[in-house]
Amino acid sequence: MNPTLPEKIKKRNGSTVPFDSKKIENAIYSAALETLQDKAEAEKVTKRVTKKVLEKIAELPLTDQGLHVESVQDMVEDVLMETGHHLTAKRYILYRKEHAEIRETKSFCGIQQDELKLSINAIHVLKERYLLRDNNRKVIETPGEMFRRVAKAVSKVEGKFQAESSVIEEAENRFYKMMANLEFLPNSPTLMNAGTQLGQLSACFVIPVEDSIDSIFEALKNMAKIHQTGGGTGFNFSHIRPNGDLVNSTKGRASGPVSFMGIFDKATQIIVQGGKRRGANMGILRCDHPDILEFIEAKIDGKNFSNFNLSVGITDDFMDALKKGKSIGLVNPRSEKAERFVNAQTIFDLIVTAAWKTGDPGLIFLDRINQHNPTPDLGMIEATNPCGELPLLPYESCNLASINLGKVVRNAKIDWDKLRYLVWWGVRFLDDVIEANRFPLPQVEEMTKANRKIGLGVMGFADMLISMGVPYSSKKGVDLAENVMKFIRQESIRASSEMAETRGAFPNYGKSVHASSGVKLRNATLNTIAPTGSISIIAGCSSGIEPLFALAFARQVLTGSKLFETNRFFEKVLQERRLYDNALMVEVARRGSIQGIEEIPNDIRQIFETAFDILPEQHLKIQAAFQKYTDNSVSKTINLPYSATIEDVKTIYLTAHRMGCKGITVYRYGCKKGQTLSIEDDIPLEFQNEGKIYSNTAGCGSNDCLF
Repeated sequence: MNPTLPEKIKKRNGSTVPFDSKKIENAIYSAALETLQDKAEAEKVTKRVTKKVLEKIAELPLTDQGLHVESVQDMVEDVLMETGHHLTAKRYILYRKEHAEIRETKSFCGIQQDELKLSINAIHVLKERYLLRDNNRKVIETPGEMFRRVAKAVSKVEGKFQAESSVIEEAENRFYKMMANLEFLPNSPTLMNAGTQLGQLSACFVIPVEDSIDSIFEALKNMAKIHQTGGGTGFNFSHIRPNGDLVNSTKGRASGPVSFMGIFDKATQIIVQGGKRRGANMGILRCDHPDILEFIEAKIDGKNFSNFNLSVGITDDFMDALKKGKSIGLVNPRSEKAERFVNAQTIFDLIVTAAWKTGDPGLIFLDRINQHNPTPDLGMIEATNPCGELPLLPYESCNLASINLGKVVRNAKIDWDKLRYLVWWGVRFLDDVIEANRFPLPQVEEMTKANRKIGLGVMGFADMLISMGVPYSSKKGVDLAENVMKFIRQESIRASSEMAETRGAFPNYGKSVHASSGVKLRNATLNTIAPTGSISIIAGCSSGIEPLFALAFARQVLTGSKLFETNRFFEKVLQERRLYDNALMVEVARRGSIQGIEEIPNDIRQIFETAFDILPEQHLKIQAAFQKYTDNSVSKTINLPYSATIEDVKTIYLTAHRMGCKGITVYRYGCKKGQTLSIEDDIPLEFQNEGKIYSNTAGCGSNDCLF
């Protein structure tokens, strides 16, 4: 005879919810499995103990106060002890303690309710940067309320195209569920500002800089306005006359682009002091500018341009001269004449040496980017956003979002229908963002609405590979990258084309390369692969298309503190194979890799590769596979061990060009102080004993990320 169970149970915050015996069963099973390391035995224990606990609950007298969740957990402990499962009881007690500490930490962060059960790392990031506050800076919304705020603000604009309230309500609910399920997340400014007075939702901007004081300081003012709203800016400083050149008005000498960049850098540092996040810039100088050598070495001393990523704008002529061992002319932008000639190899050697030392500069292949410029009649693309994945015309902006690929794997296979659904609604979400956006500058609003560029990309690629049992460094991994992105690209085009039929094509469609195809599109560009640093922490997934940085590591956060993280997939496999041991996890954290740990079987070592286990050429193959079906660009960092050589960097840069990439960045581990991700030799005691912080994240070890 089944026991009569209560209909409701009281939670710790005083609210009541329907009683669900499955939750009791799941908690017992988790403790039993971790203790016994045997699924069949754990299931037997769970069945017996759950039955006894439910019988005890049924015997309780009904009271006005109702059954409390803490009372139920006390009963579980008692029954486990009474039935002789002392070790499982100990594990269950530790489970309660860990979750109590998590609740305490969330409460300390100002989060009294977390209906989505996010990780501590996610809560930390949300509290620091995203959740709304009152005038006393007290957090006044939960993560779920944040997603609802964003969904409501973005879906409102659906009324411009279809007046029915049911359409708006449907869009809001679909947008909310995609975000709340951590299947899809937009770029940070959308999460921060949607539904607020600020209302600026785009992450990426390019601001032109011409060769005049008025233009330079207008660009500086525009940068400040954009940074205040949470956006990042990209600049090409190549139009500024070189250091020492004639100034006609005063007959004095010009100070050159690098000196003016210093003003932009200082202004960015000042603005961040009152903001939620560090401002980010991309600074580009053409390879044939007379000040190119000074630009290449601008970050060598480690003291300057901390708010800039630097990239050299590389031309096909330069690569041809490099191949043939020839010189290139360094052209004064004022006179448009070559001032002197320098061997291309000399410039290239200086680039790779600086990149080896500091991670900067990267390369942006300007001619390749413009070969794929969707609106060439509107001008040349000269600059990108801070992480290089968004080539934009002057005054263009773009909003980004990423699909969590780890959420579309079912039984080690891709759920293509679910991925299609996320692509179609993701494209629609991003197009709505353009309408909902409050642009910081009128020129930006005009350009953005004329081309309606969006950048739908992915994160959690490493999680997908692990869930499917595919090594990152395998041909199958490259094939999977290409097939997934090809599918996303095709479905993005179909979704944008369908919207063009009902909402109209983007206004500059007739001036675009798309007009000759006969396929109308709502958006000039559709896909981008961003680094997804912050939003991947929120989603609890691997960053962008990067491999896992490490299986246990420390992350430096904006406040200066460190968060220790272990990979939940790896921990789960070790537990299922009865290999989990705290000393082993500490060893993994110290090494940063499991490839040399003989206690771990070879099949596990093959799947759980980390960034430094993977050869640079394989990193590049993955990047090129995604780039093949990405109309914007791909942000990916080629992480190198500290022992990597200058020759290694040289080979990577040349191979990236040969493989068809639009840009390339390397980072040699340990070449900068205070890098974002680090492997720790000195593991804190609490981490060694029982501290577990789950956030399966990875990515670039150096650059601060907007996404």
